Amino acid sequence: MRFGLFIPQGWRFDLTDVQPENHWETMLSLLHYADNAAAGEAVPGGEFAWESVWVYDHFHTTPVHSTEATHEAWTLMAAFAAASQRVRLGQMCTCIAYREPTYLAKVAATVDAISGGRTEMGIGAGWYEHEWRAYGYGFPSAGERIKALDEGVQIMASMWRTGSSGTFQGEHYQVDGALCYPQPLQKVTVDGEEKPSVPLWIAGGGEKKTLRTAARYAQYTNFSGDPEGFAHKSSVLEAHCKDVGRDFGEITRSANYNVVIGENQAEVDDKLAWIEAHYRKHTPEHADGQIDSWRNGPLVGTPEQISEKLAELRGLGLEYAITYFADAARDRDQIELFQRQVIPNLQG
Repeated sequence: MRFGLFIPQGWRFDLTDVQPENHWETMLSLLHYADNAAAGEAVPGGEFAWESVWVYDHFHTTPVHSTEATHEAWTLMAAFAAASQRVRLGQMCTCIAYREPTYLAKVAATVDAISGGRTEMGIGAGWYEHEWRAYGYGFPSAGERIKALDEGVQIMASMWRTGSSGTFQGEHYQVDGALCYPQPLQKVTVDGEEKPSVPLWIAGGGEKKTLRTAARYAQYTNFSGDPEGFAHKSSVLEAHCKDVGRDFGEITRSANYNVVIGENQAEVDDKLAWIEAHYRKHTPEHADGQIDSWRNGPLVGTPEQISEKLAELRGLGLEYAITYFADAARDRDQIELFQRQVIPNLQG
């Protein structure tokens, strides 16, 4: 199993204990931590690497918008690319409607060049209605947002693989000869042939459309991470792959996880108490739902308990876990414990 680490960027009220002038330093420090771990250096258990770091593509905080900072994802991608050497760089996930797909393809290819070929493209249809309307994007129906995702993915794939969008006349996007040079440094296999491309992570579990788009174009998927949900979405994806003539085994399945880990139950309870106090302070009207979500997540417990749950998920086909630690900006003890006592159990 492979592992990614979310860097706190403010979206989930995870930089509130950090002075604004220190936000970048905090994010950069965690980036360097993961980058060193990717090389097997400097940190306990470093030989078992964090393969990637991730941010969210959002503009306002969640579960409620506020004046707390939320740093923009693709600006961070460019900065991370220049400030690291080894760890891969992703967003889970970019909203297709926030940037025209021609522009987004160009941005991602440039970040891939800066990073030396370490960029991942998480992409989805988007859902945060307040944010959409606040930035002037309107808020189309779910069906229309998913259609836009399918069209946008086609345009980006063409630009990366051939250097040009060609002529595309869709319902949502119409383009004619948009160029993408430099092309990405990375390559993906398409119909048995290697072509330039940033790897596509298509996020979302919509069974009729999103997973069908994933079956056609994705190198990775990202959907429900609980065992029952993961198994069901996997079976739907497999059926779509069969229908479109795609080898199901070509697609790496991933999921995102909130992690609460302690050496024993008392430590786990202490971490949960901190999370509860944090959300009651910053989002009191939404705190109960947030706390329930954290308490009932699959990766809450001791290293042994979390390793057992991940082993179960690996047996269902989970190959990549992207982890989020609520207090990462203030304390790395959970990250280090997970790295020392969980990751080694799932490697190989």
